[in-house]
Amino acid sequence: MHLRKKPMTKKNVLFLCTGNSCRSQMAEGWAKHFHGDTIEAYSAGIETHGMNPHAIAMMKEAGVDISSQSSKLADSLSKVPLDLVITVCGHADENCPSFLTKAKRVHVGFDDPPRLAKEAASEKEAFDAYRRVRDEIRDFIRDRLPDLLP
Repeated sequence: MHLRKKPMTKKNVLFLCTGNSCRSQMAEGWAKHFHGDTIEAYSAGIETHGMNPHAIAMMKEAGVDISSQSSKLADSLSKVPLDLVITVCGHADENCPSFLTKAKRVHVGFDDPPRLAKEAASEKEAFDAYRRVRDEIRDFIRDRLPDLLP
């Protein structure tokens, strides 16, 4: 007698940020990279600011290509049955669209690389800010995300 394994259903996880240009895009990329077999990762914003070219470059530097991702509004995912919504900035946490409250919601704030880059004294310091946040998001996604899934 052969026991059939029940096909595993991927969990739908949304990373929400204000403009869906940097942090949430990095989180989506890392989630696909580390957990693509168990998670269907999405990212969206309260607004759309377009893809941040520095975020794309810093992720590519780390071996993850997010250049095919796009900046989109959270409303565009209203038909996706989300299991988990992770807000990655305070503004998104405070202004999370009401339809997203049906899913488990967790806030994990990360510094805003574009804001840090504006305050940087040099281009190297600006890119180091992107790298630091990229790596913090990587560590969170790799090490803590599986424990947050419902």
